[in-house]
Amino acid sequence: MSRSSSGGRRSRPTAHELKRYEELFAARTRGMRSSAMRDMMALTERPEVISLAGGLPDTHSFSPELYARLMSKVAAEDTAKALQYGPTEGISAVSECITEVMRAEGTLVDPEDLIVTTGGQQVIDLVCKTLIDPGDVIIAEAPTYPGAVPTFSSYEAEVVQIEMDAEGMPIDELEATLDRLQGEGRRPKFIYTIPNFQNPGGVTMSLPRRQRLVQVARERELLILEDNPYGLLRYEGDPLATLYSLDASSARQGGASDFVIYLGTFSKILSPGVRLGWAVAPRPVLEKLNLGKQGADLCTSTVTQMFVATYFAEHDWRDYLETLKGLYRKRRDVMLQSLAEHLGPRASWTRPQGGMFIWATLPDYIDTTDLLARALESEGVAFVPGRAAYLDGRGASSMRLNFAGVTETDIAEAIRRIGKVVNEQVALFGTLTGAEQPSAQDENASPSASTAREGLADVVAFPIRGDETARRRRDR
Repeated sequence: MSRSSSGGRRSRPTAHELKRYEELFAARTRGMRSSAMRDMMALTERPEVISLAGGLPDTHSFSPELYARLMSKVAAEDTAKALQYGPTEGISAVSECITEVMRAEGTLVDPEDLIVTTGGQQVIDLVCKTLIDPGDVIIAEAPTYPGAVPTFSSYEAEVVQIEMDAEGMPIDELEATLDRLQGEGRRPKFIYTIPNFQNPGGVTMSLPRRQRLVQVARERELLILEDNPYGLLRYEGDPLATLYSLDASSARQGGASDFVIYLGTFSKILSPGVRLGWAVAPRPVLEKLNLGKQGADLCTSTVTQMFVATYFAEHDWRDYLETLKGLYRKRRDVMLQSLAEHLGPRASWTRPQGGMFIWATLPDYIDTTDLLARALESEGVAFVPGRAAYLDGRGASSMRLNFAGVTETDIAEAIRRIGKVVNEQVALFGTLTGAEQPSAQDENASPSASTAREGLADVVAFPIRGDETARRRRDR
């Protein structure tokens, strides 16, 4: 990073300096948005700050001795290959590793139908590069992955977000939205969904909704981008079929999906530092993704591909996955307990069955963007404000909390500090208005009471919508 002669970071460009280059910038740069997580990554380097903001997995649990042994093996046996360019679609050994991972989720794929990418984030970028012209429509969940927001914005897409409930995206609302867009002469380029332990919402799409979503995509010939980084990080409950596998089972020839682009990554089951992800897509789409990647980086790092291939050959990756699941389950439980202790009836939150995130919602008079500034300044704790997961300004009273990358002790302390700042804001509101101190949601403010309701064992902040439930019963 560029630094001034005094050794500090360079200051941001002034308005005068920016104007000098204004006419050179492409029009799409006006819509570019900064990633909320990237903005706060520097916080992880400040020892006084406890950060629940980043989507960080735990990498301290990976054995340094194993890492050194694997890299030594790559160096001893394949140095020349590891340091050379590789095929854009990825080396075959890694493709076999990917098919093994997907097979563990009950999804069978042909290695010829996938491309290895530089992390899962590149898949989102390549899909947008391949499909999106300015003004094209993307349908996404609300809230959605904060890292996708700047990508969608940079390609000047119009993103229509559909509010989730306890079972994920309501498909009846999706169909109503599709009908409305069709009446306007518009057709979405793709539907973006994170069906398992959604980031940031923490909810999981139910099997009936998955089946209906795939059916809708087939009926209307719409593409789905299934973002599934967390599917194997399940701590309780039974696994659910991937959208890709459901669509493949409906395909004429069988074995390959017609309408689902599957996004996977090694970031959450191995490490984000290897920067290896993948996409499985219908062949015509895959060819365009390959061309887009050629123009972006030629190929994914051969060094890290060789490392992953050696890791799979020398070690049972499932053992490490079980280690992570045990670790994250404990941390999730500590966060849930701490939220109940320090936020209590003043907030509601999801109870994810897996993944890395809890979505908490505060009273609507508390803006979590302002709360973050106060929490950082006075308490040295960070989180992702809810607005970062929307493209229309919603989410002001919500926040995303990561429990995977922080120790149990730090989780408990971070939530205590957040609770302190929240209670100060609640007290201030009561003093200024003379009103009682309301909870985040009157009907289900108490997490213990809410989770006792039938059908809400894994969620507090996203209640099941009654009209959707009634409709499912009628359709039986």
